[in-house]
Amino acid sequence: MTAERRAKVIAVANQKGGVGKTTSSVNLAAAVATKNKKVLIVDSDPQGNASSGVGLNIKNRKKHLYHVYTGETSVTDVLVKTQVKNLSVLPASIDLVATEIELVSSQSRERVLKELLQDVCPLFDYIFIDCPPSLGLLTVNALTASDSVLIPLQCEYFAMEGLAQLVSTIRSVKKSFNKDLYIEGLLLTMYDKRNRLTYQVADKIKEHFNDKVFKTVIPRNVRLSECPSHGQTISEYDSHSSGAKAYNSLANEFLRLQRN
Repeated sequence: MTAERRAKVIAVANQKGGVGKTTSSVNLAAAVATKNKKVLIVDSDPQGNASSGVGLNIKNRKKHLYHVYTGETSVTDVLVKTQVKNLSVLPASIDLVATEIELVSSQSRERVLKELLQDVCPLFDYIFIDCPPSLGLLTVNALTASDSVLIPLQCEYFAMEGLAQLVSTIRSVKKSFNKDLYIEGLLLTMYDKRNRLTYQVADKIKEHFNDKVFKTVIPRNVRLSECPSHGQTISEYDSHSSGAKAYNSLANEFLRLQRN
């Protein structure tokens, strides 16, 4: 590991819930880790689903992201290595809800997470931040700390709903706090080849965002829905499932883009 290494930081964001945001954060990060890359998931969602999705029992942990925000502990003291080789997680719990309230009166409140991650950036190749389904201070902190944003979009009728607001927030953060922020790509999730609406929604999204849409799509897959309850990534739970193959393909596409 060289001293020059600095992790690329990617915020996985969409204020609309139920679009496969955490599923994509966890499984893309895990798939990239299998390509011999050092990867960290920052669970910035108070629901803590990314933490439990990689097998962590947050109730057994005394310190997590909230305590890092409050200065009670450091990021390195809270990091946990997961069952997946090369994959670590910075866990969260419901306490993180209080962070937004406490940040309101903080100086440089939008840049706190960026400062906190400075010490661990040299330890990883990629850091994926799983954002909460809102556009509050936790998400603004994630966007300010990130190099790029990955936006999961469900292939359903209301897919575009709220997207304009998210793009507007990204532009605001870019203008005020992070001039180099850009959209990594839009990821189509819950893709159902049997449903005509899926194709219509996909075409509409591609029409608006062109080459910003990942070629890989994530299918509707029962195994993907099941694996979080077992505390496993999809590659651990069922490596032969269509969901596992899709996230492996997405990891390959993502890494190719980094070389271009």
